[in-house]
Amino acid sequence: MSDERQVYDDQEKLWNGPAGRAWVEAQDVLDGMFQSFEEHLVQAMAAASGGRVLDVGCGTGSTTLALARRLGPQGRAVGIDLSASVLALAQARAEREGVPADFIRADAQAHAFEPASFDRIVSRFGVMFFGDPVRAFANLRRSAKDGAELCCIAWRSAAENPFMTTAEHAAAPLLPQLPVRQPGAPGQFAFADRHRVQAILEESGWASIDIRPIDVACVLPERDLIRYVSWLGPVGVMLQQADEPTRSEVVATVRAAFEPYVGGAEVRFTAACWWVGATASR
Repeated sequence: MSDERQVYDDQEKLWNGPAGRAWVEAQDVLDGMFQSFEEHLVQAMAAASGGRVLDVGCGTGSTTLALARRLGPQGRAVGIDLSASVLALAQARAEREGVPADFIRADAQAHAFEPASFDRIVSRFGVMFFGDPVRAFANLRRSAKDGAELCCIAWRSAAENPFMTTAEHAAAPLLPQLPVRQPGAPGQFAFADRHRVQAILEESGWASIDIRPIDVACVLPERDLIRYVSWLGPVGVMLQQADEPTRSEVVATVRAAFEPYVGGAEVRFTAACWWVGATASR
């Protein structure tokens, strides 16, 4: 089996298994915590309504629906994701809220999009999981109209995002099978190296590349912190299979490790990310 195929199979299993369940379970927590990123992407859109926008790695659909509202009735927002469970929730939210949006369950790296069919391609933390990112961004480039804009937000390094690794550092002694993050491997911090991201976009045919750091203040209600540590990230994935004594010990240990971020009824941290922009120019 090729490395690329193995990555796809691993991601398919993860997002249609424990990670997908976690995102559905904690949808409201994630939407609140990452609201500022959604606003960044929506505000970056041109003032004119209409057009077609693709949301890559759309998850439970919050950004896709926000984009659809911004586009108005003359436009269309399309979300794509590997996970059937998160897309089912995204579709249900669209129907409940009366927001017109389409959702595709597929791998954006290989999906046969209609060529030159999107005016803008966006992603909030959804482009770091490809087995072959050059192939993925080349495929997205083919789906973009001439002059279309690419706007993605991706995490910088783990070292710059200590909040995001607090749980696994605290839980590691209690969960010996907890996977160790590999630099550059598909996952949350795959785009930590700005020069690598630049090279990926250049090789895949994008132009006018603009990669700049953004530091965004994020807030999580303290009452939701246990849900956050119990479900999300590598620790949350492992806890779904853990026995109750182990789960209780890990949750208590991890919750204590987050104490430096807690202030009264809120948990506050800074997310260190890249704003990645480019243009589809012939």
